[in-house]
Amino acid sequence: MAKRRDKTLEKWEVSIVKAMLARKLVPQDIHAYFTRPTRSINQARISQIREGKLHKTIKSATEEELDAFLTDWPEVDPHTGLHLRGDELLVKAREAMIAAVQTFNGGGLFFRSELYIVTAVIAWTYLLHAYYKRERVDYRYRQRGVVKTTPSGAEKYWELGQCIIFDRCPLEQGVVNNLKFLLEIRHEIEHRSTNRIDDALGAKLQACCINFNDAIKKLFGQQFGLEKQLPLALQFVTFDSSQRESLKGVDLPAHIATAMSNFQNALSDEEQQDPKFRYRVAFVPKISGNPKSADLAIEFVKLGSAEALDVERVLVQETEKPKFTASQIVSRVKADHPNFNMHDHTLLARQLGARDPKKGYGVSVAKSWFWYEPWFSKIIEKLNEGWSRS
Repeated sequence: MAKRRDKTLEKWEVSIVKAMLARKLVPQDIHAYFTRPTRSINQARISQIREGKLHKTIKSATEEELDAFLTDWPEVDPHTGLHLRGDELLVKAREAMIAAVQTFNGGGLFFRSELYIVTAVIAWTYLLHAYYKRERVDYRYRQRGVVKTTPSGAEKYWELGQCIIFDRCPLEQGVVNNLKFLLEIRHEIEHRSTNRIDDALGAKLQACCINFNDAIKKLFGQQFGLEKQLPLALQFVTFDSSQRESLKGVDLPAHIATAMSNFQNALSDEEQQDPKFRYRVAFVPKISGNPKSADLAIEFVKLGSAEALDVERVLVQETEKPKFTASQIVSRVKADHPNFNMHDHTLLARQLGARDPKKGYGVSVAKSWFWYEPWFSKIIEKLNEGWSRS
């Protein structure tokens, strides 16, 4: 269950309470205005304000401010119980992620991933600010103990990159890796033309969406999940073999491809396979023999069943393979064949035509060539057969 520690009135609320007391409202009636599903206020706090035991230095709201509060009350989202002012950070976090997904799913857009990433970063920033605020973490930038401000005088708050490296960040490592990856891509797409990168980033964007929904429910409560606002998306296409190959062969801009490769190569195999880093789904045409389930668009299969094994086989075949530089390959080979060197590697690759993409030994990324594991195995095989440079 999500932990909720924030049971205090904010300064603006205290000023309203004092104005209500001045109008001779009784504490019990005043209390009803400030307790909501996301926060429970002890009625004794109202009495302590009236008796001058709490918040002595906070001034009473004006008559006009009190009238405006009563006119706008309750200012609560009927779907979640969130207060539009008191829970502003959480409201903004939810709305920003909803906007990100709706933008990505919208038809007729050519730069959906860029729009999604920028808006999702805003959503995660608000979510973590809401969490740190509740946990009494000061998430403002300071210099020599003084809060830093913008040229206009506004306080500077942590951006997402700082929020996720804070030692009390509540997110799992896979979630953090996913956000670091998206931040890296955001830095690359700022002020640059990117062509369409949607297909290449889809698994990471999907993971980001699911991670956010899991995080907001875990940190604040199940009622704040986005499932009802973001139902299953429909599409006008199915995937045949030619479309599948088209998706796999998406031509990425060099700077995006390099950023993706550099980030992913720094992760372990386990981190790369973590569904919180990237979430992949196998779409399989389904004809059900059961009339009750024949119209289900999504079917969940039991772990270990024949159906689950079929899905696992599809996903494994589509896994992004670990990539190695020539130097890394040579270093690995030297463990068994100490005399093998870079010249030998170049000569053997030329003899076998190993850079032919059809052979599956490697791939060109941003004008650089990376080798797959089968190329290492092939070198060992040839050396064990007695291959020599002569």
